[in-house]
Amino acid sequence: MGCGKTAVGRVVAKVSGFEFLDTDQFIEEHVGMSIPRIFEEHGEETFRCYEREVITRLAERNNTVIATGGGLLVDHDNMDTIKQYSMVFCLWASPESIWRRVKDQSHRPLLQTENPKQRIIDLLEERKSAYSRSDMLINTEYRSAKDVAHLILGQFRQATRKVK
Repeated sequence: MGCGKTAVGRVVAKVSGFEFLDTDQFIEEHVGMSIPRIFEEHGEETFRCYEREVITRLAERNNTVIATGGGLLVDHDNMDTIKQYSMVFCLWASPESIWRRVKDQSHRPLLQTENPKQRIIDLLEERKSAYSRSDMLINTEYRSAKDVAHLILGQFRQATRKVK
């Protein structure tokens, strides 16, 4: 959340000539309601079920840059599934930077709490072990979307050269 997944993903897709897909947007389009509304009307568990369905569906796609929500890869099965067909890059920033980036956004259901900044700290701590399972963890705090995209593309090219 607030680390630049969508901005970076769009740059990676454009430079590589791949399609770009945001899992949250995909869910919203297929369910017919916004993420905040899904949380409000059906709860987080229903949203997480939608995420699991999306990950399974995406296994059939090629040449696609996928931006996932921050909690999607916390589910062990989701991470295992997506790693079977993708490289996983986790974007990271400090809680202070994330708060600065998202504090004026009302579409963040997990931050609809009395102390959203503390919630960011708690989420990062809860998700640390899941994020460490990614192929590469990238701090976006002092990097532009373009710089992060070039880091990802470099790693991707290096990895795919080894496979050939």
